[in-house]
Amino acid sequence: MHFYADHFNTVEVDSTYYALPNERNAVLWVARTPPGFQFNVKAFAALTRHAADTRALPEAVKALLPAEARRAPRLDRPSPEVLDCCFELFGKALEPLRQAGKLGCILLQFPPWFTAAENNEAYVDLCRVRMAGDRLAIEFRHPSWFNGRTQRTLDFLRQRGLALVCADAPPAPAIARPPFASTAETAYVRFHGRNRLAWFQRHVTAAERFKYCYSDEELHQAAGRLRQLRDAKVVYAIFNNCYADYGVRNASTLKKLMTDG
Repeated sequence: MHFYADHFNTVEVDSTYYALPNERNAVLWVARTPPGFQFNVKAFAALTRHAADTRALPEAVKALLPAEARRAPRLDRPSPEVLDCCFELFGKALEPLRQAGKLGCILLQFPPWFTAAENNEAYVDLCRVRMAGDRLAIEFRHPSWFNGRTQRTLDFLRQRGLALVCADAPPAPAIARPPFASTAETAYVRFHGRNRLAWFQRHVTAAERFKYCYSDEELHQAAGRLRQLRDAKVVYAIFNNCYADYGVRNASTLKKLMTDG
């Protein structure tokens, strides 16, 4: 962490998607980074309508599950009581980051089957209420949020002060194509790479799916798009192409491009 923080001023923590975080880790993150360093934290799977690994659930959550659900490998339909507990534990674990001024955004990455529907808009509102006071970045992955209704989606987020996640991804009809637009004081951009073939393959690791190294020309174009987010006071640019050193290498190049102007 010390080495990373010497080169970058922000990071996206994805481990919190797979298991609920704990306060001890957050305390260590604060201690091991310089003042001003920002942690963007991905929401736990159950909070964004994904199935969660039952084995990774803390005992406080397992205690609320019926015996059959505790034996199941995945928890995919948590009861309101279980969901409430997950929200509470997730929020409490991030308190050291809040107190230190090091909590950037909470990333809510919704699944590809989370369509543009009123009930799903209502769920986003529920997350906003449960995470009141935190900056939220919303990543919609179903194309329906942008096919013919982009303005409605942008207005929905702007009215609530929620940041749209601008995602750079392979071009394909089944992949959402959000515009590069700011809908809150904070803008959030995720570079997933453009490996179209691996994107749709089954049984591949995340590193294999995002195995793509952006060229210098592509990064020049990305720098131009980032500069267009003028309405935002803070812009986070996150590289999710987590194969080998691709993400770090691309982030270093983009940082230099943005610094040099």
